[in-house]
Amino acid sequence: MTDKVKEVLEEIRPALQADGGDLELVEVTEDGVVKVKLVGACGTCPMSQMTLKMGIEKRLKEKLPEITEVVAV
Repeated sequence: MTDKVKEVLEEIRPALQADGGDLELVEVTEDGVVKVKLVGACGTCPMSQMTLKMGIEKRLKEKLPEITEVVAV
């Protein structure tokens, strides 16, 4: 599961990097929660929660229905 999540995150990463940010995968739990750390511009951006939920979480759930939630740590 972690490898599949990493593949999807690699698709998303260029868009984040274009705005000066990035993310790091921290953990994928057994119950489908993906924990990420937002870094760079994403770490301080006031829109980071929207990016997290409407961008990253939405894409992961589309590609991997077993994902239940994405949270920033």
